[in-house]
Amino acid sequence: MEPVEVVFETHSTSEDNERGIATGWNGGRLSKTGRDQAARLGERRRNDGIDAVHCSDLERALETAEIAFSDSGIPVLLDWRLRECNYGAMNGMPREELEAERLRRLDEPFPEGESWREAVARVIGFLDELPARHPGGRVLVIGHVATRWALEHRALGHSLEELAATPFVWQEGWEYTLVG
Repeated sequence: MEPVEVVFETHSTSEDNERGIATGWNGGRLSKTGRDQAARLGERRRNDGIDAVHCSDLERALETAEIAFSDSGIPVLLDWRLRECNYGAMNGMPREELEAERLRRLDEPFPEGESWREAVARVIGFLDELPARHPGGRVLVIGHVATRWALEHRALGHSLEELAATPFVWQEGWEYTLVG
């Protein structure tokens, strides 16, 4: 089976990001800064050989995709498996609280939610389908921290412990190759 090239972009900055809130499975809306970032994402990627955009169905990711790719002719496909980790009863907690819980919650689910390992496994289930869906293609995936961790784990072999211990640094996309 031919490999697929995956470009990963995080959803653009949300109002919750700016307020220091860990949104989790709550929808979240883009801020003014986020809407500007989404427009720049479209400028960067519309002519980048992208066959399809696969996107989390959470509002902040969908809004990013709509601003970036509306009227581009590139199909935007939603998939709930690309969602962030479900923090359950802790969705919407302060970001500092999430950071304090991160390593502990690798295997222990958040109350009424899931563990990071469960979230990453959910995303990997999606990623495992991409080479068959887009053989030899190039796709863009818009998601969250769990999405990036799944790509780093599946494509590059990084452990979740390593990923959880590494601070997030935003950049204009990450690129991976996935083989079936």
